[in-house]
Amino acid sequence: MSGRRKALVGAILLGGLALAALAEAEPPSGITHAPGGSKEQQMQLGASLFAANCASCHGFRGEGVLTPSESGVGGINGQGPSLVGVGELAPDFYLRTGRMPLGHAGEEPERQRPFFNSHEIEAITAYVGSFGGGPKVPEPQPDYGSLSEGMSLFTEHCAGCHQIVGEGGYVTGAKVPVLGHATPTEIAEAVRIGPFLMPKFPPSQISDADLNKIIAYINRSKHPEDPGGWGIGHIGPVPEGMVAWFVAVFVLAGLCAVIGRRLSS
Repeated sequence: MSGRRKALVGAILLGGLALAALAEAEPPSGITHAPGGSKEQQMQLGASLFAANCASCHGFRGEGVLTPSESGVGGINGQGPSLVGVGELAPDFYLRTGRMPLGHAGEEPERQRPFFNSHEIEAITAYVGSFGGGPKVPEPQPDYGSLSEGMSLFTEHCAGCHQIVGEGGYVTGAKVPVLGHATPTEIAEAVRIGPFLMPKFPPSQISDADLNKIIAYINRSKHPEDPGGWGIGHIGPVPEGMVAWFVAVFVLAGLCAVIGRRLSS
């Protein structure tokens, strides 16, 4: 055997021994995790974000914060409600829709771009869920819902504030949000928790099956058809009535002008 061939065989043997030693050094699973695991890291991240952005109103363990009453009668006002027992449903909704955290306690929470990314929202939600029992984030299935029944249910429970095609509006003391940007999960969460002035609908009033029907109708109403022509913003009878009055004014003015000419001739 030549010297070159001996050197090649020796290199192959050394490489094989090195690979064998590396394989023995690896853990059986082949994956190395940091101490504590991902769940503990998520809770630590959630606790850190909650302390920096939420605890001033809700307390460090979600117990709520009470401040002296400004009425001077010795009472107390709530800076932020307790989150003990709310579960993961409410924080997921308020964080994903950008309604929390608020700039000032007591102001109306309105939809805007979320302040946190999805990973951070999941961490805060998990941390709040650790305060006690409560509902989990729902998983609606609107594909199994009936559009016609959903329209009937939406008309009965929701259209009085949100308009029949979900374009929102105004009620006493609040602005009703448009539903065009709401995801099925966000709609299901809002129905169950009743954010701000919206009433809460438990399963005894709106079952999960009926909720799927309502969500199916809302999804369909996001792209309404206008077989009659102009949609006029799809916000119900108010703009339709304004157009009717606008047309009527010109018609009446024309009739008055015709009548005046005949009387003067």
